[in-house]
Parts: sequence; C-alpha cells; structure tokens
Amino acid sequence: MEIVTIARPYAEALYRLASQKGALADWSRKLEMASAVASDATMHDVISSPKFTRADVERVFLDVMGKDFDEEGQNLIRLLVENGRLALLPDIAAQFEKLKAEQSGLLEAAICSAFPLSDEQVKEMVGMLEKRFARKVTAQVSVDPELIGGVKINAGDVVIDASVRGQLNNMTFALKR
Repeated sequence: MEIVTIARPYAEALYRLASQKGALADWSRKLEMASAVASDATMHDVISSPKFTRADVERVFLDVMGKDFDEEGQNLIRLLVENGRLALLPDIAAQFEKLKAEQSGLLEAAICSAFPLSDEQVKEMVGMLEKRFARKVTAQVSVDPELIGGVKINAGDVVIDASVRGQLNNMTFALKR
C-alpha cells in the first residue's frame, strides 16, 4: 500500500478538526514541529527499533516535543504510536498542507526541467496550468539533467511528463509488449 494512501485519512481528519476550530495555522505549526522530530535520524531509530515498546516511543517523542505541544497534539502522537504510524508524520503533514492549499483555491505544482528555466518560461507554464486547472498555481521549479530534455510537471494528482526520458520510457514499454 502506498504511503500517501495511509497518510491521507489522518491528514483529512486533522484538517476537518482544525477547520472546525479555526486552527489551521496552529495545526500546520504542530505538524511541522512533529514532522521535524519524526524525521530526525535518532528519533527514526527509536521509532523503528524493536528494543523500544510503544509506550517508550510515545514517552520519548512527547518529551522531545515539550510542554508547548498541547493535549490535542499529544493525542495525535498517542494515536499514531498505537497504530504504528508515527514515522508517517512528515507525509501526514504534507497531505495536510496540500488540503489547506486546495481549500484556499491554490494548487501547488512541481516543475522539473532538464535545463534551467527563465522566469518568463516559468510564468508561461504557470499561466497554462492556471488555465487548465482554473485555480491559482504556485510553482516549485527544479532542474534534473536525468530528464535529458523537456519538463515533468506534478500538479495535484496530475503528472504531465513531457520529458525526453519519459518518452523513452513510454517507447520502451510499448516495444516490450
């Protein structure tokens, strides 16, 4: 099962809770802090080690989070520890932020190009994406020479692969059938 599939229900439940309480920014902050702790190499070792019981992991994690982490945040950690999902915190946080952006009418797009793009090219691509999705688009641009040429765009659940590498992969797949 894909990690996103497991993380999404937690993020959706947190988003509903945060929306009802008008605490989206507060939960973003909590999830960012908790994700940073869960991503720490030492904490990751504690979470994944069979030497530590779930109670040990919960205690250590909440101790690291400190007194600033309120009861709702602590309850989330307890639930994730109980279900063996604490390592998913970064994915849950990412899904939460994605839901937040979607609800605000924003769509985040990751544009990966084989070569650096000019500001004008990025602006043109963002304009096309906004027209296609009928939403405001914010873009994260990166360069990956492995694409050989062209671009690959991830916008929400849509992937547009206009890269040479993608075309070669498609051709290879077609020839193997």
